[in-house]
Amino acid sequence: MANERKTESIVRRHFEKFENIVIEEQKSDFGKITKLLKNASKKGEKHGSPEFIIHFIENTDFIIVVECKASVSRHESKSHENYSEYAVDGVLLYASFLSKEYDVLAIAVSGENAKELKVSHFLHLKGESKAFEIFGDKLLEPNNYLTGYLRSPEKFRQDYSSLLSFSKDLNETLHSKKIKESQRSLLISGILIALENDAFQVSYKRHTNPENLADILVDTISYELKNANLLSKKLENLKNAYNFIRTHTALSGEENVLSDLIESIDSNVNTFIKTHKYIDVLGQFYIEFLKYANSDSGLGIVLTPPHITELFCELAGVNKDSIVFDNCTGTGGFLISAMSAMVKKAKDDDVKIRNIKSHQLIGIEYQDDIFALACSNMFIHQDGKTNIIHGNCFDEEVIKQVIDHQPTIGLLNPPYQSKKKIDIEEVEFVLNNLEALQPGGVCVAIVPMGCVLATSGKKFELKKRLLKSHTLEAVMSMPDELFINSDVGVVTAVMVITAHKPHPANKQTFFGYWKNDGFVKRKNRGRVDALNKWEAIKEEWVTNYINRTSKPGMGVNQKVGPKDEWCAEAFMETDYSSLSDSDFLGTIRDFSAFLVRNNTL
Repeated sequence: MANERKTESIVRRHFEKFENIVIEEQKSDFGKITKLLKNASKKGEKHGSPEFIIHFIENTDFIIVVECKASVSRHESKSHENYSEYAVDGVLLYASFLSKEYDVLAIAVSGENAKELKVSHFLHLKGESKAFEIFGDKLLEPNNYLTGYLRSPEKFRQDYSSLLSFSKDLNETLHSKKIKESQRSLLISGILIALENDAFQVSYKRHTNPENLADILVDTISYELKNANLLSKKLENLKNAYNFIRTHTALSGEENVLSDLIESIDSNVNTFIKTHKYIDVLGQFYIEFLKYANSDSGLGIVLTPPHITELFCELAGVNKDSIVFDNCTGTGGFLISAMSAMVKKAKDDDVKIRNIKSHQLIGIEYQDDIFALACSNMFIHQDGKTNIIHGNCFDEEVIKQVIDHQPTIGLLNPPYQSKKKIDIEEVEFVLNNLEALQPGGVCVAIVPMGCVLATSGKKFELKKRLLKSHTLEAVMSMPDELFINSDVGVVTAVMVITAHKPHPANKQTFFGYWKNDGFVKRKNRGRVDALNKWEAIKEEWVTNYINRTSKPGMGVNQKVGPKDEWCAEAFMETDYSSLSDSDFLGTIRDFSAFLVRNNTL
């Protein structure tokens, strides 16, 4: 006769040897959990009683709930609604109640011995409508569960959403304290740098005098930057950038303003960075802060969304030996994504990882405040030696410094033109990047669609120059509202170019129609991957690019010259099979709205 106690014994023996958890059986001493399970009975008539409820001592927002069945035939039903008879069904029910207050790992276990044991894992995040499978079919150590949960794409999506909300609240706070838009990201970066110092981390709350705390904060920033072995000129530039903290009326004069700010940055931003490495957090804050800085809109500042910087690394084929160059560094988003990809491919080779961070990432940034942000951003990611050059990428001496590093990959999002005639064209930045790359190197750039459509004028001449010296491998049409989070409405295309190899006359270039990245607009959050579609879409895009797949509605291969429009829409067949009545009605509504907005009715 099947004996469920045997299954429970296997689970108990597995977990009881670990010291960083607390194990409860059938009921909980935690009042909040007891309340949540009050109506979670598998039979719908009494308090829910999972076999095990497991707490992490230092991560109290995450719990594990386990349900056992003796027979593997009672592991899971098709409907997941037979709660009392099947392990998976029951544990998902418990998780659905507990997830009102916790992130929950639900584990279903069936079988009376280790040989036949069947295990399923589901992660149900707080506030989410449903759970998803994770981890595989073996019981793991608690630390593996904790690490996997913290680093899961779903947890990142949740945490990133919280970070976006925090950035908006923080922006309002800094605005109310009359802290300039151009100084806000620097202030955040300085606090994050200081929090790397253990002594400051422990002691900052003890300083009741705001002026003393401001001085100690700036001194700690300077100390940490000095220990990063930065060049003296770069160090002096950075130290000067943070001196405003000492003199700002609210930061150095009002009680609790700076200390409360440091505490909130520590709990909301520093924790995020420690959990989710290699994300351009400062870039996200800069985007939010720019919404108050109308004067900056003319500078052409358009920061690239993180999912696109990661996509670029895949398109460029970034590996552990790549030397990556961005001549329009901004806050460092491309370099941080490249660092992430390279470190991952270096696996656990510490020597290689140190070399990647110290020698294989090169950037140029012209604007003083953004240069300071880029340097501090790299510092926060444990890299104080990255070759971020403060200067003009069109300066011959600056480019010579870059060429000495022999870069093999170029990634960039150039400044977008304003209406001033003196502005440098976006493709000039692309050509500048290509100039520094080794022969055969790959450049991936995102530019306004007008750059690839031009058939006359300066943009057309730049297209001719590009094909004369380099090979146009691919052009992808990107989502129309890709930069809506930066309050910029420009429509863009991504170019992939091989450096210093003239474009062959018989060469077919791949043109991708990448208009739908799965992101949707959400109030107060901008474009987000709320439906969790991006990873699957990215895989399809990259696969189509690698294989140069011609498919109606997705992509086409075509021979082109400078007089052609370099976009998929010019050559691609329409996939009429995917059209529906709703597409037609949507187009009519959009056109009607256009007529109303432009007073043409």
